Amino acid sequence: MPIKLSHAAPLLLSCALALSGCTSAPSKPDDADIASAAPALPAHLSNYLPQPAPNLSILRAPIEAKGIYVTSNIAGISDIFAKRLQLLEDTELNAVVIDVKADQGYITFKNKIPMADDLGITVNNIPNLDGLLATLKERGIYTIARFVVFKDDTIIDHRPDYAIQVTDGANGGIYRQKEWNGTYGSAWLNPYNHDVWEYTVDMALQVAALGFDEIQFDYVRFPTDATTKHADYGDTDGLSKIEVITAFSQYAYDRISPTGVKLSADIFGTVIDSSLDASLVGQDLVALAKIYDVLCPMVYPSHYADGSMGIEHPDLAPYDTIQKSMALALDKLSVIPDGEHVAILRPWLQDFTATWIKPHQEYGPVQLREQIDACHDVGLTEWLLWNPWNVYSAEGLEPAPAE
Repeated sequence: MPIKLSHAAPLLLSCALALSGCTSAPSKPDDADIASAAPALPAHLSNYLPQPAPNLSILRAPIEAKGIYVTSNIAGISDIFAKRLQLLEDTELNAVVIDVKADQGYITFKNKIPMADDLGITVNNIPNLDGLLATLKERGIYTIARFVVFKDDTIIDHRPDYAIQVTDGANGGIYRQKEWNGTYGSAWLNPYNHDVWEYTVDMALQVAALGFDEIQFDYVRFPTDATTKHADYGDTDGLSKIEVITAFSQYAYDRISPTGVKLSADIFGTVIDSSLDASLVGQDLVALAKIYDVLCPMVYPSHYADGSMGIEHPDLAPYDTIQKSMALALDKLSVIPDGEHVAILRPWLQDFTATWIKPHQEYGPVQLREQIDACHDVGLTEWLLWNPWNVYSAEGLEPAPAE
């Protein structure tokens, strides 16, 4: 998708994100060779989910997370993951985000989530999850489970009624996201369906019992491609997309937070200053900041149109892009009264080169450091790095602090 994100064309948001690796880009290993067969969904999901008691033992001293994203395929191969582990040990990095419920809806390991095993929606990308988590914990690394929420292609095999429908009859009546190359990709769960809320959070609760420090919701939003004009959400009860995503988030937080596991959410960077983008995806910065422990705006410079925030070419100005976007976010959040809960801001930063846009620049240690410095200069102490191939610019990172 060689298209840049623009407030004038917000329906292209998901297209730009997919090519950068924020969504299920074709190169992502988790999207390949995944079985699609699945048995029928049990009539009562509660049969598969004894609610976990609060596990206060997993609470730990607050950490200022500085992390990297790692696919389940890489996390599951010890020799390959060892290189990322060494990076975590040698530098200021202290956190890792690992795919647990991946972009197509599959759980990335077996025999840990009874509900997913029973549905046949697991793959064995991480054959030894217990060993992986133990290794990370021994080294004091903060562990974050990436959990894709509403984008879910597995759903049509066992509960197609949970998926967003379409009014034009295409794709068997099921909404499918139109990809950058014109093909139709994943189905999406319907955020207006409260049974979907229960299904999603029941599964997230089983993830919460595994020992991760935090669950990070991704795709906690509505799809944005042009085919959504035919989307049929059923009974919306007159609620806007923002109201529904906010209500789901509160429901999820109320059920997950008693376990002691932190809950975060990825949000589009453009919702910070575009009410139009916020209304399309259903993400309101202030409303969500009142709920989640952490918000992770995806403020990759390559994802902003020329002229955004007064920056001629954002990809060529990584410091300015991060500094201005995060300053805007902090200003927006200042409306929340003192003493009330407000989420930590932990932005996703760009450690990849956006070759499909013009003009662009090669991203490496200098560009990475500029973004990190911009975070620090506005008072943020947490950030995450995204590279779809999990290859990071070590030279742009500070060495690990002395013991």
